Amino acid sequence: MRRGRRRGKMAMEGPRHQPPTLVPLLMSVTAVLISHHIFNAAAQIPDPELLPTDPPKKPDPVTSESVVFWGLRLWQVVGIFSMFILAIIITLCCIFKCRIPRTKKEIEARNVQRQAAKTYANTLETVPPLNELTDMPGALAEASALQTVSEQVQAHDSGQLPVVREEDEPANPVT
Repeated sequence: MRRGRRRGKMAMEGPRHQPPTLVPLLMSVTAVLISHHIFNAAAQIPDPELLPTDPPKKPDPVTSESVVFWGLRLWQVVGIFSMFILAIIITLCCIFKCRIPRTKKEIEARNVQRQAAKTYANTLETVPPLNELTDMPGALAEASALQTVSEQVQAHDSGQLPVVREEDEPANPVT
């Protein structure tokens, strides 16, 4: 009977051998495969931030009739701006007397022109006033005795030669 008892105890305790070492290895491989499958499945789900969206609406093309600001069209703004810049340039040129580069011939020609203008101005200073050169109605007879400009120039150049006036000439030289 003793034997039966022993056997009964053994049947209740279960087998006394070690579990094989392949079971934890198989469980870990299964876990890796499942996680890999989940990772691949999750990668195929699209991210809402990365989903394609409608392209942005293109703005209208800018033309000369496009309203830029303050209700002004583009050509009006360009015109006002260019007039403003031109006014500034003109003002600066007038204030600072901008020198325009010239050639040597132009500078010499301008110098000759200035010299001629000076001599002409000096000649004009020697001309007597108009009331001395012309006869005025109702004036005295002495006023006609004055020399004209041409008479003064001739007298100065030729050394006081007698001058014939129109008044002294005969009215009808043929007779």
